[in-house]
Amino acid sequence: MKAMVYDRYGPPDVLELRDVDEPELTDDGVLVRVRASSVNPYDWHMVTGVPYLARTSAGLRKPKTGRLGVDFAGVVQAVGKDVSHVGPEDEVFGARNGAFAEYVCVRKAVVRKPANLTFEEAAAVPLAATTALQALRDKGGLEAGQRVLVHGASGGVGTFAVQLAKAYGAEVTGVCRTGNVELVRSLGADHVVDYTREDFVANGRRYDLIVDIAGTRSWAECKRVLTDDGNLVFVGGPKTSRVTGNFGRRARVALTSKTGSKRAHLFLANTNREDMEVLQALLADGKLTPAIDRRYELAEVPEALRYVGAGHARAKVVITV
Repeated sequence: MKAMVYDRYGPPDVLELRDVDEPELTDDGVLVRVRASSVNPYDWHMVTGVPYLARTSAGLRKPKTGRLGVDFAGVVQAVGKDVSHVGPEDEVFGARNGAFAEYVCVRKAVVRKPANLTFEEAAAVPLAATTALQALRDKGGLEAGQRVLVHGASGGVGTFAVQLAKAYGAEVTGVCRTGNVELVRSLGADHVVDYTREDFVANGRRYDLIVDIAGTRSWAECKRVLTDDGNLVFVGGPKTSRVTGNFGRRARVALTSKTGSKRAHLFLANTNREDMEVLQALLADGKLTPAIDRRYELAEVPEALRYVGAGHARAKVVITV
């Protein structure tokens, strides 16, 4: 089968489309013919090896597996003897390392694709939407009626965070640049702040929960706009160190916030079948709609990564396989 592989860390040019062995089906596995995938900032960090902290799991000196991509949507070719929730010919979507390929064998995070979604739309969902869901619900303690601010509302995670917060009954404010205001508004945001014209820290509004994807404001500034007992959840942000990225700054903020009533939380997403089923139901009901910026072919993954890595993307960038 064809797959994107890399033997060393570096810019997207280190990626090559090669013929590799098709993954073996395990007893608890689902073999999927991939129809579409999508690009996440995670993929950029894996291929570049920056920050170096990312290499603790990927391989210190060179990539352990040399396979890239997480999100996929496709058609089940075969299932292991221990699998019962999906079957051959089912259209599915999910998350598995090595998704920039013609086939993946996935063991955990895979569920049926809602009929109202294309393969490309479904492939845009797994990692970004799971991140948004867990940030809001699990780390942020989201409750109906709360006021939520999504800082970085037009990106992959942000577009899902806006919609999920609305689906859970929150009053949502999205922060983005001028060119993305209409996109964020179309996703259901009650208020949209164009950060080139208005400062959300100075406009007098207060929020029960801030999901910080952009990461450009300090803890002191965020505290000013949080209500008593409000929560700030870090999801992304500028990489301030080649060694630790922004983890060091976020860890310091999370530690110092434990002395007051307003809390900041570190966060790493964990893709799993249970949360994929939650997203599946919301997608089927029309409460969650993937937004797509650009489409690329499998051979164009390096170009897609450069686009995402440069910070130009809004919503999701998908790969047609």
